[in-house]
Amino acid sequence: MKIDGTPYRSVWVDADGWSVRILDQTKLPWQLDILRLTDAGQVAHAIRSMQVRGAPLIGAVAAYGVALALRADASTEALDRAVAMLGETRPTAINLRWALDRMRARLHNLPAGDRVAAAYAEALAIADDDAETCRRIGANGLPLLQEIAARKPGETVNVLTHCNAGWLATVDYGTALSPIYQAHDAGIPVHVWVDETRPRNQGAALTAFELGKHGVRHTVIADNAGGHLMQHAEVDICIVGTDRVTRQGDVANKIGTYLKALAARDNGIPFWVATPHSTIDWRVGDGVAEIPIEERAETEVTDLTGRTADGRLETIRVAAEGSPAANPAFDVTPARLVTGLITERGRCEASAGGLRGLYPEAG
Repeated sequence: MKIDGTPYRSVWVDADGWSVRILDQTKLPWQLDILRLTDAGQVAHAIRSMQVRGAPLIGAVAAYGVALALRADASTEALDRAVAMLGETRPTAINLRWALDRMRARLHNLPAGDRVAAAYAEALAIADDDAETCRRIGANGLPLLQEIAARKPGETVNVLTHCNAGWLATVDYGTALSPIYQAHDAGIPVHVWVDETRPRNQGAALTAFELGKHGVRHTVIADNAGGHLMQHAEVDICIVGTDRVTRQGDVANKIGTYLKALAARDNGIPFWVATPHSTIDWRVGDGVAEIPIEERAETEVTDLTGRTADGRLETIRVAAEGSPAANPAFDVTPARLVTGLITERGRCEASAGGLRGLYPEAG
């Protein structure tokens, strides 16, 4: 995608041929800060601190972290240490484990002298696969928006989304936003209701930033406004991303997604989830019982960072002094509330049968 005319991926290898570049998402939308990562420890910090975030992007960046680790020590022990260390950075998004398992499988039986080049090649393959996967998700989700446009000719198609599932959360294109970009580019009059997505405001900061740069009409709303808009026929469809999908179709996504699914069901509005193959966890059945939910720092709830009227970035406390805060980062939407899944292979029911129909090789 492009920012002010310059094309970007969300992760790439620098011109030196070995260090890794990322966009610091904690600085967006106020400034574009490109970070250079030179070792696996910096990659782990970037993931843990959410300088990079979004399940598919976390996996791709972690893969490059393994390559950086092997530049310093290409032994099997060092490979295993790097995979273990990077795997502990975020517990909910399954893409992280998927990418690290793929890197270990590709590299473990190679001679040490061949591992560095192979690691960079495999990390690039993971990144390229994610970009193409997201492009296909967009192509498979586009007909949903085309069908709505055909039912209401000349009117705007209103989409509600939650958190950030655009190109900043992936290597390129995005998951939930990919169909929206393709609809916009095809001339469909689309408008996006952008949940602010407390507590970190990824919607207000990142999704709004992306959509604005692409020229897509959008409006930022408070997280609790979605149900009201649905009641008043201001939402045609909900499309969200996901950090983990179980083999039965349960979906873990940013906290607040479950409530949007409940409101959508009550108002008869389709609720679609865009997911790449790397986000499906075939080892997990019951999402509510089995998916680990990351608990993040209290300060993400009690404090807010923004730009003051005179242009300074400031962090302020919005909660009463001395009051504790809980910060579960994700919730699980049961499959029964999901209209369907949009994947790179097509669309399907959020069910074991629907997923097996698209991925028969999963066994």
